[in-house]
Amino acid sequence: MLGMRMRDSEGLKELVSGAKFVHVLGAGINPEKPANTAISDLSERGWNPVPVHPRDAGASIVGFPIRPRIEDGVLPEVVVLFLAPERAREAVKSLLVTNYDSPALVWFQHGSEDTIAEGWLDEGGWNYVKNDCIVRFVQRHDLNRESEEIPWFKQVQSDDGSGCSVWSVHEFREDSEKSPTELEWIGDLRELEFSESSIPNYIRSLRNEGESLEECARRLAN
Repeated sequence: MLGMRMRDSEGLKELVSGAKFVHVLGAGINPEKPANTAISDLSERGWNPVPVHPRDAGASIVGFPIRPRIEDGVLPEVVVLFLAPERAREAVKSLLVTNYDSPALVWFQHGSEDTIAEGWLDEGGWNYVKNDCIVRFVQRHDLNRESEEIPWFKQVQSDDGSGCSVWSVHEFREDSEKSPTELEWIGDLRELEFSESSIPNYIRSLRNEGESLEECARRLAN
């Protein structure tokens, strides 16, 4: 099965409108960067953006936590690349080697296009977009959806030198600064449910009988 470069069409509008979560690679805390403002622009129209920026992970952008990477076990729906071409190529390679049940739509923002990565997507059967901006696309077509208002969680090392960890819960769109101590995990309720990482696995193992995962996560933060 061959992938396809998608252009402005009804099919593309349906794909974008049908996605709840949009991973934005390169979205850090610098408010002057287009990737940062894209988080605000997409969230105002109802998407749950997932900022990904290894250096700024642990902080948040308009209340959406910054992750260090796409969480293992979580199926990305749309992946937007605000990266230099070489880094975009590495990101595409990482996506392709992960055995996703359903390939994500990959969106090359202006300046991130890479012909080698595009060739890999073609061969792998993944759809992608280039020569367009996802923010301008949703504005041009006046696309909106309803946000999924779910909490998010963070675990960092304690600052008292004990070697313990601190688990915290944050409400939907609640901002948080980057911790001065090491970030151990960060993600929203969906990632907590599906992540294959050790910390979410451990949190899920602590659920009491009849207790929802959210109830468990909140209890552990008290």
